[in-house]
Amino acid sequence: MNGLEEAIIIIICVIAGCGALFLAMTCPGRGRRERMKPFENVLIAHRGLFDNEGDAPENTMAAFRKAIDAGFAIELDVQMSSDGQLLVFHDPDLKRMAGVDLQVSETPYEILVSYPLGQSDERIPLFADVLDLVAGQVPMVIEIKISSVYRKTTRAAAALLRSYPGVYCVESFHPLSLLWYRRHMPRVLRGQLSMDFKYCEEKVPMLIKIFMTNLWFNFLSKPDFIAYNHKDKRTRGFRICRRIFHAKTAAWTIKSQQELVQAHDMFDMFIFDSFVPEPEAVANSCSE
Repeated sequence: MNGLEEAIIIIICVIAGCGALFLAMTCPGRGRRERMKPFENVLIAHRGLFDNEGDAPENTMAAFRKAIDAGFAIELDVQMSSDGQLLVFHDPDLKRMAGVDLQVSETPYEILVSYPLGQSDERIPLFADVLDLVAGQVPMVIEIKISSVYRKTTRAAAALLRSYPGVYCVESFHPLSLLWYRRHMPRVLRGQLSMDFKYCEEKVPMLIKIFMTNLWFNFLSKPDFIAYNHKDKRTRGFRICRRIFHAKTAAWTIKSQQELVQAHDMFDMFIFDSFVPEPEAVANSCSE
């Protein structure tokens, strides 16, 4: 064997080894697919069945009541105020929803709750109150928001959910939050949120963007499902999870009936807002 042949063999081995490593890093949890059935082909109201121009803004008790009345599952966001209150709110600040320049994580709850949301009289609810409202009537998808106190938020949410009687799962962009659940509450279904991060404007190191886009942190958290931006469903890492590992997947965020129908080739769960879906279309698409 000459030097060129040896070099070619080494290169092939390195490429094969890298490919095997990337597959191992991308592989999600695979042993609990049966437990995902309550969420399959389910329509999930993003932040409740909300109308930010009306009396039921996103992530409010009114929006959650509307979702329950319509029979939709609920997706919501949890984060922590400066005084340790676990609340349901999406943004890191109140600018968009209340017109006030206050950081949620730096403000006590008694101040946050004093501001009405959108054009309504609704206020930021406590997570405990939302759990009391839903009370197992519909499934819930609970997103643990990324912040400097994500560990406290993760533990606080878990403490409240230990006694919750309904069907729920947790999801997060932060793989270490899911790793915490894997270690401390392994029976809880967990989902890795992601997207094609080359479109992300937040200041995130490029290496982290590459890992998150390709789901290379799955080896840590072993998620039961992948929640991915449906517009990015052709991303290589997501396709590997879906096509090779047959992972359960959730589409976010569907904003039209057409997008809902088009998402059925790659997704099992459908998180929607900005329109009211026709459930018959889901059933028809799934039977094809």
